[in-house]
Amino acid sequence: MKKRFAAFVSTVLAAVLCACSAAPKDVLPNKAAQPTEAPTQQAQTTQAAPTEQPTPEPDPVQQLLEEMTLEQKVGQLFLVRPDSLDLSQTQDQINDAKADGVTDLTDAMRQTLAEYPVGGVVIFGKNLESPQQITQFLDDLQQASDTPLFTAIDEEGGLVARLANNAAFDLPQYESAAAVGTSGNPEDARAMGRTIGGYLKEYGFNLDFAPVADVNTNPDNPVIGTRAFSSEPQTAADLVGGACAGFADAGIACTLKHFPGHGDTSEDTHVGTVTLNKTLDDLRSCELVPFAQNVNNAPLIMAAHITVPQVTGDDTPASLSSVMLTDLLRGELGYQGLIVTDSLAMQAITDVYTPGQAAVKALQAGADLLLMPNGLADAYTAVLEAAQDGTIPQQRLDESVQRILQCKYQYGILTQ
Repeated sequence: MKKRFAAFVSTVLAAVLCACSAAPKDVLPNKAAQPTEAPTQQAQTTQAAPTEQPTPEPDPVQQLLEEMTLEQKVGQLFLVRPDSLDLSQTQDQINDAKADGVTDLTDAMRQTLAEYPVGGVVIFGKNLESPQQITQFLDDLQQASDTPLFTAIDEEGGLVARLANNAAFDLPQYESAAAVGTSGNPEDARAMGRTIGGYLKEYGFNLDFAPVADVNTNPDNPVIGTRAFSSEPQTAADLVGGACAGFADAGIACTLKHFPGHGDTSEDTHVGTVTLNKTLDDLRSCELVPFAQNVNNAPLIMAAHITVPQVTGDDTPASLSSVMLTDLLRGELGYQGLIVTDSLAMQAITDVYTPGQAAVKALQAGADLLLMPNGLADAYTAVLEAAQDGTIPQQRLDESVQRILQCKYQYGILTQ
């Protein structure tokens, strides 16, 4: 399918370019010529030959969507660690940052990728050995996948930078987003995004889980801190916009995180439930400002697992809440891009939900991409069965898959 789709897109683009080159610059396409005054009665009664309407160009994304099986559509929803493709590893090994990670593609992993045709992989420090190794690994993964993959990483700059903080990679290092943000100049954040995006592109990555769009208002926050650009909402929003522009300059899809805002929390969703005791008006005046200002600047927004009971009316994590994702993010903020959950292997999720329950609830809430479920087979099977029995309607599934394919098409991933 991948080669056939790439050839199809090339044909469409060639036809469009040919048509554009043939039209004079001062003539608007498909605009009928204005009639001039006829000099004779005969000319006035002469009927002009009807103009033949051009055949509409096919939509390559829609065509690919229509060619996909249900299993392939479900697979597109998942972003997983490459270690998940090695079925000899336990889930504890997969989740353990200190355990040995997979660094090359085995035949067994190719078979797993065929059985679970995921939409992308997420690389961590334990999957990195050298520039040559990761470039080859990502290329091998792309070649093994029927549909081109998102190849993602957390490369924020500063504390969270899997590549730049690895001694095997000679890359520019940033003190932190907060340090970049001290100038208050969005162009500094843009330069940062462009630099990071540039080296990601060189190694074969196409998606970065950055920039952090949180507003760092709580000095006791154990997980955000200097990862955020600022403690002032408008400054954070402006700098986040600059970073998004920099990633766009480099051709890397970027991600605003962690919606609806993780900057004023005192706990860590990696280890348990985190509650943000704020009203919707509180969020609008602070946490939501960077997201609202940049809904058209980032192709992805990551939903956090924090609970906001004064907004949702219950303890459902934002990542699994239709109030947060469908009503607030898509409805009030008007976001039309991809919604990705934070890691579904975090304890804020696993303490309450099975892998299958979390995956299905996230999709029902409005998420498009399911990040690192705590058991790929269980989560994939649950979503597939939910799609088969109508728990997840076909239209709802297609909406997410179309957004995924559209993003991949926009960033040149489908044609690589």
